[in-house]
Amino acid sequence: MAGAADGGGHEEFEMKREITVVAEPRETRGKNEARRLRARGLAPAIVYGGGADAVAVSVQPKQLLKILHSRAGQNTIFRLQTNGGDGTPVIIADWQNDPIRGNLLHVDLKRVDMTQRITVKVPVHIHGEPRGVKQQGGLLEIVTREIEIECLPDDIPEQFDLDATALLIGQNIRIADVPLTKSMKLVSAPESVIAHVIALRATVEETESEAAAPAAEPEVIKKGKKEEEGGDEKGKKK
Repeated sequence: MAGAADGGGHEEFEMKREITVVAEPRETRGKNEARRLRARGLAPAIVYGGGADAVAVSVQPKQLLKILHSRAGQNTIFRLQTNGGDGTPVIIADWQNDPIRGNLLHVDLKRVDMTQRITVKVPVHIHGEPRGVKQQGGLLEIVTREIEIECLPDDIPEQFDLDATALLIGQNIRIADVPLTKSMKLVSAPESVIAHVIALRATVEETESEAAAPAAEPEVIKKGKKEEEGGDEKGKKK
């Protein structure tokens, strides 16, 4: 059922690591320091992982927002440069936005060892009009929009593209149908459904059948009638 995956090549990921974000070390932390940084157009960040101590830095929020809004998004590996060094490969682990303005308030950056496997969530895109929709009047329902895999950093795909054209009513695409390449291994449950085609007519027929069925007389009323009839009979015997 599944289509080909867009796994990307080594050359493409080498180009991604050409992205360099310059960071400034910061000596102090806390809310006051964060406010001063934001007033200067910067965002506070923490760099951690890779067997080294966590380091507090400040970054240009526009650069990181551009990365987050790219096709690879959160899975983009780029170089973080501090004190004029060569730069360290990092990935955006977490971030916080202002709920009203949308400004980047804080970022967690994780160091990446390019020789070690990492776990990432990859978006799943469904394309094609299923036969069950076009020919049978069903509805395509998307259940899962991303799956979790483990792989080497160079093998992280931007997304998985799956073709739903062949699906009929009652058929589905499961996570096990996603084609994995290179060093990729599945972390998500393989039997979980990504998308399926459901029938709308069955629901309509059931609703119409329920509406046409005669309503059952409440038990309380029946009981009341029996008691009333029993009372009348007793009265007649007397």
